[in-house]
Amino acid sequence: MLGRDRLLSVLLAAAANCALAQHVPPWTEDCRKSMYPPSGPTYRGPVPWYTINLDLPPYKRWHELMADKVPALRIIVNSLKNLVNAFVPSGKVMQIVDQKLPGLLGPLPSPFEEEMKGIAAVTEIPLGEIILFNIFYEFFTICTSIVTEDKEGHLLHGRNMDFGVFLGWNINNNSWVVTEELKPLTVNLDFQRNNKTVFKAIGFAGYVGMLTGFRPGLFSLTINERFAMNGGYMGVLEWILGKKDAMWIGFLTRSVLENSTSYEEAKNILTKTKILAPAYFILGGNQSGEGCVITRDRKVSLDVYELNPKQGRWYVMQTNYDRWRNPFFLDDRRTATKICLNQTTQEKISLPTIYDVLSTKPVLNKLTVFTALMDVTRGQFETYLRDCPDPCIGW
Repeated sequence: MLGRDRLLSVLLAAAANCALAQHVPPWTEDCRKSMYPPSGPTYRGPVPWYTINLDLPPYKRWHELMADKVPALRIIVNSLKNLVNAFVPSGKVMQIVDQKLPGLLGPLPSPFEEEMKGIAAVTEIPLGEIILFNIFYEFFTICTSIVTEDKEGHLLHGRNMDFGVFLGWNINNNSWVVTEELKPLTVNLDFQRNNKTVFKAIGFAGYVGMLTGFRPGLFSLTINERFAMNGGYMGVLEWILGKKDAMWIGFLTRSVLENSTSYEEAKNILTKTKILAPAYFILGGNQSGEGCVITRDRKVSLDVYELNPKQGRWYVMQTNYDRWRNPFFLDDRRTATKICLNQTTQEKISLPTIYDVLSTKPVLNKLTVFTALMDVTRGQFETYLRDCPDPCIGW
């Protein structure tokens, strides 16, 4: 019993220190300024561009990209396997993944199943592991998204992609293992049909859904995970048991980016479609007032919080907690984001100043893989790999 009490004391002390760290230097800091164009220790480097030809059969669309990224994908898939095997050392879980997961899930929506089969073929990674790699994004995405409107009614959209919490901590360099392994897999994607851009997105090689993207001239879209008891595991379980009336989140957002032709159409689909996991959809348009955060349960929309510049609401932002509730005390990126946006002011908001906000700790943290900046009207789509040098909080 003494050992248990001692462990509990250590955990409580660690939690208290993390909670305090959210609000005091060096874990937080004054709002950053003049960080753009990106350089210095918080900038890891640029993100390469690839074209995904939608005129090709789904099986072949990712072959060129995946041929470049096979080594990096194998590294992260092995890390996920090692993580699973750490909990079930017998290896039986991964045996089930390799041999039975595709059958358990049954047919996946078109064209995504055929695309994953093509990725499995070119990488020589079992299809079950490719599917598992795609499923992980339904559960572990912790992000900050912002849509702003300047004084001229011009809309901008920015996001930090934070990913990999609790998926292995490297004590040698104070980093999350999966977060670091995702950076070489990060790619800008230009989805084309008839040699013309349909939409642009940033993703991870091997993942066929989309979590960040825009349709030039029309709308921008990001997705953040929403923590809820009725979480994504319930949706996946229902899918396995044969109830397949809901959409996988990444598949839905990609479908919206590929097929929707207006902000209102995208908003309607994201508000009403049943989804496997709770989520926040952050949507920006091309006209004044077209910006919102859609708070989703798996089956219904709980809230649509919209820009209203006439009432002084010139930005909407979202981390991973419902706006009407306080954020988890160990993870208050919301307050830092709002402070920095308010200090920036509507008069000075721009892609460079949004980058400043997203570069300020703890909005920038050890989980941050990349920062994306989008200007739908001007067609700007920029992505930058990030680092958060010590001292930097883990999330």
